Amino acid sequence: MDINLDLLVSVVEQYGYAALFFLLWLGIVGLPIPDELVVATGGFVASLGILDPYYAFLFDYLGVVSGLSIGYFLGRWIGPPIITRLMKKKKLAPYIHRSTELINKYGAFSLCISYALPVVRHVVPYIVAVGGMSYRKYALFSYTTGLVWTFAFYMVGYLFGQHMEKIIEMTRTYGFILLGVLVVLLLLFFLYRWLGPNRFKQAGGRE
Repeated sequence: MDINLDLLVSVVEQYGYAALFFLLWLGIVGLPIPDELVVATGGFVASLGILDPYYAFLFDYLGVVSGLSIGYFLGRWIGPPIITRLMKKKKLAPYIHRSTELINKYGAFSLCISYALPVVRHVVPYIVAVGGMSYRKYALFSYTTGLVWTFAFYMVGYLFGQHMEKIIEMTRTYGFILLGVLVVLLLLFFLYRWLGPNRFKQAGGRE
């Protein structure tokens, strides 16, 4: 990782909610910071009482949505020249090929799957926009999945703090499977907290 947790926490302490939003917003244009780490940092600083938990999550999500929106509208307004330019970069060409294959195979659902694939999640919005996908359809699939994705990594930072970098590295390595497991575990955790230990056991024992 190019930027570590301590530096991100320092930036957020200094600039607050705006730091979360713009760090995620700039991720779409190639800022070398894993989006997962920025989102998780929002949860971490909220757990420390530096930021309000609800507003920290809101600005995390708005930052993610803004980045996704920029990618889509650049694809619609500028079109193929973006893809042509990116293809000339050796590091990005494999991700473009992978994104194209994903879209050809899964269609709109590629927007959901791409969240588990670093870099690909930034490329897919360009390609589906160039391909003519409507904004309504794009928003339905991309923003909804983005909400779940943001919640998962926000809670990683909120609950696991200093250990979150290792968890994020694992999700970036193992992708969709580990991310899915993470979401399920978080949902079970909140169900446990909401129902209480006794009621949770009773609910689990019902047929």
